[in-house]
Amino acid sequence: MSTAPIIHDAGRPNGHANGHDGRITAFFTDSTLCIGCKACEVACKEWNQVSEDGYNWSSFSYDNTMAVGHSTWRHVKFVENPTTIGVGGNAPGQLPGWGFSSDVCKHCEEAGCLEACPTGAIVRMEFGAVFVQPDVCNGCAYCVVSCPFGVVEKNEEDGRAFKCTFCSDRQKAGLKPACAQACPTESIKFGEINELRAEATNRMQALKDRGVDDAVIYDPVDTSVKGIHAFFLLRGDPRAYNLPPQPEIPTIYQKKAWKSAAVAAGAMLGATLLAFLGENR
Repeated sequence: MSTAPIIHDAGRPNGHANGHDGRITAFFTDSTLCIGCKACEVACKEWNQVSEDGYNWSSFSYDNTMAVGHSTWRHVKFVENPTTIGVGGNAPGQLPGWGFSSDVCKHCEEAGCLEACPTGAIVRMEFGAVFVQPDVCNGCAYCVVSCPFGVVEKNEEDGRAFKCTFCSDRQKAGLKPACAQACPTESIKFGEINELRAEATNRMQALKDRGVDDAVIYDPVDTSVKGIHAFFLLRGDPRAYNLPPQPEIPTIYQKKAWKSAAVAAGAMLGATLLAFLGENR
């Protein structure tokens, strides 16, 4: 059964609970530095006491977990690309034969899961994390269908939804999240969000200066998600890493839905009145 650390002092406005310095934090995952070791997956499971998610051979590259879910809060994506004989993976215009990237909950600036939760089980922490309180979750799974990244998943055996907690307990103690602490190449960087965004821009420019012109930063600030607290530097198409090009939260369609409902209600009322008047005649 998946477990998560108990939330403490989530409502403190200054963010100084148990050592946290009040910054808005984020993950910056540089996939060009990822070696696919899965140390982040192991560290996440060990620290958060997340149950194993099976050792079945998926037959899809060297990936047995396939995606993030209720028992996989960190997932190293393996992307295999066609290779050209005699051309290295870092050559201009040539994608690496093996691509890796550690995926995780995005902790969206505008979180569809948080807006959809009817019980208040999902809250925004003082450092920007989107946290699911397992003792409040009723298992309705509204958050599951409202996540534009397919991150949140319901554990059918347990009955509740789970996802990455952003190691909220570690952050409150002034520590890095377990995955970032364990990453041997510093592919997963953790820190203040604006500082990391500047670092990501500098890193992408450095790669382009070396001829790697397919490097992109994935941080959908121009969508209704309004940016994410776990953004990525990738090579090639983000869709190859299970990252949608235009993620949107479902609530943006509420205005249209309410308008349609009002028009339908008005039409029904009008039809009822006409029927009533016709009967009186």
